[in-house]
Amino acid sequence: MASLKELKGRITSVKSTQKITKAKQMVAAAKLRKAQARAEAARPYAERLAAVMASLATKVSGDNAPKLLAGTGSDKRHLLVVVNTDKGLCGGLNANIVRAASAKARELVAAGKDVELYLVGRKGRAPLKRNFPNAIGNQFDTSQVREPGFEEAEQIASEVIGMFEDGKYDVAHLVYPVFQSALAQDPVVQQIVPVPAPENAPADTGAVVEYEPDEEAILEELLPRYVKTQVFGALLEVSASEQGASMTAMDNATRNAGELIDKLTIQYNRSRQAAITTELVEIIAGAEAL
Repeated sequence: MASLKELKGRITSVKSTQKITKAKQMVAAAKLRKAQARAEAARPYAERLAAVMASLATKVSGDNAPKLLAGTGSDKRHLLVVVNTDKGLCGGLNANIVRAASAKARELVAAGKDVELYLVGRKGRAPLKRNFPNAIGNQFDTSQVREPGFEEAEQIASEVIGMFEDGKYDVAHLVYPVFQSALAQDPVVQQIVPVPAPENAPADTGAVVEYEPDEEAILEELLPRYVKTQVFGALLEVSASEQGASMTAMDNATRNAGELIDKLTIQYNRSRQAAITTELVEIIAGAEAL
C-alpha cells in the first residue's frame, strides 16, 4: 500500500494535470468557433464552383477537354494526399484519418494499383511510414504556420498538379476529416485529380449561352482553382476538427482527473485514519501495560 506521502504527491500531480487539461479545453473551445465558422463559410463556395464546372464540363468532351478533366486514360498509379494535424491531444482524430488512408491504400494495392502517399501535417507520418515504408512520397510541413490557409493550400495543390502534369500519377485522392460537431469528425476520401464530373449536372433548359472566352479556356482556369479550393477546404476542415476533437478529449481528461482525485483522496483519508487508529491502539496498549 502506498504511503501517505506518496498518495499526497499523486493527488498534487493529478491536480496539476487537471489544470493543464482544463486550460487546454478552454483554449480549444475559444479557437473552435473561429475554425468552425471558416470551414462552414468555405463550403458554399466549393459547391457553387462545382456547379459552374458541371455546366461547362457538359459542353466540353473528347480531345478538347483539358487534361485535369479528361485524365491520362489510365488509373494504374494513385496518389493519396493525407491531411493530418500538426499537434496532438485531439483524441482519435489522427488515428481515424490514418485508418481511412490505410484502408484506401490497401484497397488500391489489392486491386493491383501503385500507391504513393503525399503527407500534410506531422501527426500521421509515423504510423503511415510504418504501414507503407516504400510508398511515402512528398511531405508538406505546416507546423511553422499558425493557421494554414489558402497560401498553403495553393502550394500543395500546385505541387500535386505539377506531379500530375509530369506524369507521376494518374489519379489523386484527398483524405481529410469533415467537421460535423465537437463529437464527430468523419474522415472522407475524395478524388481531386482528374477532377471528377459532378453527379448532379444542371439540366439543359434549352437556353443558348455563349461563353467568352470559350468553355475550354474557362475550364483551363477553373480546374486548377477547383483543386486548390478542395485542398483549402480540407485544411479548414482539419483545423476545425482538431479544435473540436481537442476540446472533447480535454473535457474527458479533466473529468477523468477529477474522478481519480476523488479516489485518491478517499484512499488517502482511509490510510490516514488507519494510521491514527494504529497510533491510538499503541498508546492505549502502552498505558495499560503501565
